[in-house]
Amino acid sequence: METQALTASFTVIPNRHPASDEERWLAMENPVFGKVFTDHMARATWRDGEGWADHRIVALAPLPMHPGAAVLHYAQQAFEGLKAYRHEDGSVWLFRPEANAARLAASCRRMALPEVSEQDFMAALEGLIAADRNWVPGTPGASLYLRPFVFASEPSLLVQPAHEVEFLVTASPVGAYLSPGDTGVPIWVSRGYHRANPGGTGEAKTAGNYAASMLPQQEAKEQGCQQVLFLDAKEDTYVEEFGGMNLVAVRADGSIVTPRLSGTILPGITRDSILTLLRDEGREVEERDLALSEILEGVASGEIVELFACGTAAVVTPVGRLASDDFDVTVPRVEGESVADAVLARLTDLQYGRAEDPHGWMRKVLDAPEG
Repeated sequence: METQALTASFTVIPNRHPASDEERWLAMENPVFGKVFTDHMARATWRDGEGWADHRIVALAPLPMHPGAAVLHYAQQAFEGLKAYRHEDGSVWLFRPEANAARLAASCRRMALPEVSEQDFMAALEGLIAADRNWVPGTPGASLYLRPFVFASEPSLLVQPAHEVEFLVTASPVGAYLSPGDTGVPIWVSRGYHRANPGGTGEAKTAGNYAASMLPQQEAKEQGCQQVLFLDAKEDTYVEEFGGMNLVAVRADGSIVTPRLSGTILPGITRDSILTLLRDEGREVEERDLALSEILEGVASGEIVELFACGTAAVVTPVGRLASDDFDVTVPRVEGESVADAVLARLTDLQYGRAEDPHGWMRKVLDAPEG
């Protein structure tokens, strides 16, 4: 079986003190996103001239790190995020993990890190899920969030690519990331702060991009908003993305418009999947530069009837308000089923095995239990 062949490349060293059934049940009852972790982690080490070695599944534990580790000084790092879903029969599946493997490899190239092969990426995920299978939630809307990451561990203050690098994967049972409520998520539009610049690291999934978003995110919260929306750094005119999600707008005629992938926007896998599903049902989908003024005027005139955020953590989350220093606009909720609601249902039905998978996006990693 393919899973067995892959996981065989990661030696499993069981945690001698795993959580008890009661501790695990309490931790999974209502987890805060990214605050609860499973018993194990996957790990491999790369050394210049040797390549990747020491592939293992080990107990989750703090990482001993030299204070001169390059990642602490120069942020040479890349990461990913994806989910494992338990289907009704008890089997466990991943959603488009090959796309995450390819994006991690691209991020590593941009950050001058050694690439993790798709085989190693999949083996780490599948080995970790097999070790922590009881941590995969079976409750509606819950999943196991997987965080693969690569970082420069070499003790060195030289500004150069590291000669020693670590690859790890941790896992966290999760529920909803954002709570849109009945009115949608309120969004603060940042002025003066930018997530990424042309020629920078905007299309890589790397820590510095998220660090740069935290001050404007703090500003957003002070203004009563849950998330921040960034404009382009060149003209401060065109919308790009949220702090960790992509933006989609729905017009009155049912067509879709979303910012194009310009090199400063993370190519979201959820974004790509949603656009594919929307095209499947015959909707026109435009990917182009989208001015903030066009959105505000479109909402005011009724030409734009929906805005929503999408991403691995948030999935599909309606936007209910756009605010900044010089405007405060409410996005009315659609009567009946919205496009956001409908595409969320189609996507999650596919992920949880309640609908067919016409694009072959799902990958089984654990069979249903016998009996």
